[in-house]
Amino acid sequence: METMRERFIATATELLDADPRLAVVLADISAAQFASAAARHPGRVINVGIREQLLIGVTGGLSLAGLRPIAHTFPSFLVERPFEQVKLDLGHQGVGAVLVSFGGSYDMAAEGRTHQAPGDVALIDTLDGWTIHVPGHPDEAEQLLRHAAAGNDRVYLRLSGQSNPGPQSIRPGVFETVRAGRKGTVMAVGPMLQPVLDAVAGLDVTVLYAVTVRPFDATAVRHAIHAADSADVVLVEPYLAGTSSREVDDALIDLPHRVLALGVGRTELRHYGTPAEHAAAHGLDAPSLRERISAFLR
Repeated sequence: METMRERFIATATELLDADPRLAVVLADISAAQFASAAARHPGRVINVGIREQLLIGVTGGLSLAGLRPIAHTFPSFLVERPFEQVKLDLGHQGVGAVLVSFGGSYDMAAEGRTHQAPGDVALIDTLDGWTIHVPGHPDEAEQLLRHAAAGNDRVYLRLSGQSNPGPQSIRPGVFETVRAGRKGTVMAVGPMLQPVLDAVAGLDVTVLYAVTVRPFDATAVRHAIHAADSADVVLVEPYLAGTSSREVDDALIDLPHRVLALGVGRTELRHYGTPAEHAAAHGLDAPSLRERISAFLR
């Protein structure tokens, strides 16, 4: 199946041809794949080299000049390394841009800790005014990219090598109810949907699917709780565990409830391994999720 990264490159290239307002800023990553687009649009496809702070600085400048820039690299180099520039050159200047990462939390496990960024969403969430999308399939990634490119706000689009078998019918900013149940609510973010569905097979629970995690769809969570017999919520995120726990608590602030936050742990795994082995080690594979969710709901 086509990866989210491949779909992003194809879609961004198409958008560059169609929209003279659009620009793509790179820091070597994916530069070869954008070579043909750069030849056609040399002023709107800019490779700054391995200079991630400059990547964001140029992105902010292009936005100030009236363009709609898309900045792209791996999450550790897009969010963590140039975080000060994200805060100042975009947020403090009050300008919009689309930041598109690829690599998830540990897609590039063989590259070591330098290429792992499970805290990226939590870090962006410390800043005001960001929309954060976490698609679970290439079709969803394309839809969210097109939606973001057409706007003027600040958007973080987090792409991953992990993908659900098929796309869902999604609406930016809205949690979708994939199945309904009475004994609890499980919220699956992006590529965690299929592991969650496998884990809760036969359990009487509601499954909410989230591809936009900021702003947080509190209405959908409240509706699921009111329609069930239980106020138990299990949050399953493909990044740092507990990133959206506060959002769930705020959504249910007037209701007695319990939250189990599942995601990537804070403990660094000092073995390369594969992405699947990292998922299992963090308890995010289907068997581990089944055990943890069942124990909590009991």
